[in-house]
Amino acid sequence: MSSPGPEPAGPLAAQSRVFSVRRLAALVRKESLQLVRDPSTILIAFVLPAVLLFLFGYAVSLDIRGVRLGVVLESDGAPAQSLAAAFAGTRYFRITTVHDRRAVADQLVSGALRGYVVIPQDLEQRLAAGGSRPLVQIVTDGSQPNTANFVANYARGVVSGWRAQQADDAVSAAAATPSIALVPRFWFNPEIDSRRALIPGAIAVVMTIIGTLLTALVVAREWERGTMEAIMSTPATVAEILLGKLLPYFALGLAAMVCSTLLALFVFGVPLRGSWFALLLLSSVFLVPALGQGLLISALARNQFVAAQIALITGFLPAFLLSGFIYEIASMPWPIRWLTCVVPARYFVTALQTVFLAGDVWPLLLRDLAAMLAIGAVFFLIALRRTRKSLDL
Repeated sequence: MSSPGPEPAGPLAAQSRVFSVRRLAALVRKESLQLVRDPSTILIAFVLPAVLLFLFGYAVSLDIRGVRLGVVLESDGAPAQSLAAAFAGTRYFRITTVHDRRAVADQLVSGALRGYVVIPQDLEQRLAAGGSRPLVQIVTDGSQPNTANFVANYARGVVSGWRAQQADDAVSAAAATPSIALVPRFWFNPEIDSRRALIPGAIAVVMTIIGTLLTALVVAREWERGTMEAIMSTPATVAEILLGKLLPYFALGLAAMVCSTLLALFVFGVPLRGSWFALLLLSSVFLVPALGQGLLISALARNQFVAAQIALITGFLPAFLLSGFIYEIASMPWPIRWLTCVVPARYFVTALQTVFLAGDVWPLLLRDLAAMLAIGAVFFLIALRRTRKSLDL
């Protein structure tokens, strides 16, 4: 008499493929314990953001302050003295006054000066002639194009402001009625402080590093050590495994975001004109493409070194160069502008600058949220498909 064969495993197999919150909680707990025990993860999540924010807050500046400028005073008349005083009174320049342009030409070549302004002998005649002849000559060091443009533009601004003041004084002396005064106003950043735009962008770069690099390294390490295959052999579904890996890093990313925001507010003095709700919502949505990209990288590389290199090339560098963080996207060639459309940090940088400097402008924020969700969905679908294929193998 033959013994009965084993019962069919079909129902058990079907049950193991049903999503289970209990299995997910166990995987999240396991991954959280592993995260806490790994000091390198804590360093990347909390120490690296602080270092980057301090670098971008103090070492990197797009403001022009105290640029060394020579003023060649060839005329001793009162208008020339007044114009030289206008250059000396601005916070943008540190003035070196000479009476011969040959004295500043060598300093410009050596780099001691970034430019010089020549106030000619016939300044009074040029003023009387109106706008037919330029008042001054501006010479800048073109070896640094950005600084040269700043120096030229600010120098023109000083001359224009001084000339308008001279015209106002003339009108006031000729008539009792006051002239019209133009007072410029800058929205969202009245002090024109580049730090207020750099710090939100730096937070976006930090979140990219945490989401993409950490996820790519951790999951690639599991593949490298062979523990991922052991997890795959459990009854847990692919969705449970991926969520169990990502949820702890999602919480870690939000914690790093809160710490970075507190640094921005209380250390660097960046205002938060929007709400914490909008800020955390944007951060949560941005972590979707960041974590999805890291997961996809780890599924393709399965090696920590290779995964780290790919994460830096496809995550950090685009977030730094192609997000509008430092370089304006509108000034890029059109193929690069199209390429930036698939960089999640582009939308996150814009959204963070809006929340910090302008407030909860939801028509703009919703557009950025939709773009980040769409990119994140593509990353997760590709990563899920790639992981399923590896399971079948």
